[in-house]
Amino acid sequence: MSTTIDGSASVTINSGAILGITSGTAVASTSGTSIDFTGLPAWVKRVTVMFQGVSTSGTSNPQIQIGSGSVTTTGYLGSGGIGPTMGASTNTTGFSLTNSYSGTVVFHGKAEICLMGSNVYVFSFVGGRSDTGSLMWGGGSVTLGGALDRVRITTVGSPATDTFDLGNINILYE
Repeated sequence: MSTTIDGSASVTINSGAILGITSGTAVASTSGTSIDFTGLPAWVKRVTVMFQGVSTSGTSNPQIQIGSGSVTTTGYLGSGGIGPTMGASTNTTGFSLTNSYSGTVVFHGKAEICLMGSNVYVFSFVGGRSDTGSLMWGGGSVTLGGALDRVRITTVGSPATDTFDLGNINILYE
């Protein structure tokens, strides 16, 4: 569909896509080892994951995993870190939010996952802790077998026994 705006420009709108930003439903991160957002439409190019006062019960570094049809648990590149020393650690099983974690950490922030092209997704995260004056950060990429349709926030560890015990998590997608 084309339309003329103010008599000087023509805009073509893709009739298969919904324009604007869509909000998921906020989920209390107060139990369980993972929180899933599924059923994302094939046209999604960017997902923003928002964290408000999130904490877990143990020392596993929280991470974000994405997928197409199922959650991808391998092939992630990049790292995450936490201040004030700003050290970093690499994690290949998901996008790392930090490199050092304890059950006393309470964090806030946002992560963006963007389609670069050919099912390659890039990730960036910035957050801050309210239990102490430290920053959290991360960046990376992963290639999926198809269009992203799900996002998982998890406390994956060895063993995966840490649970969420505080806060809220939600997503925006566009």
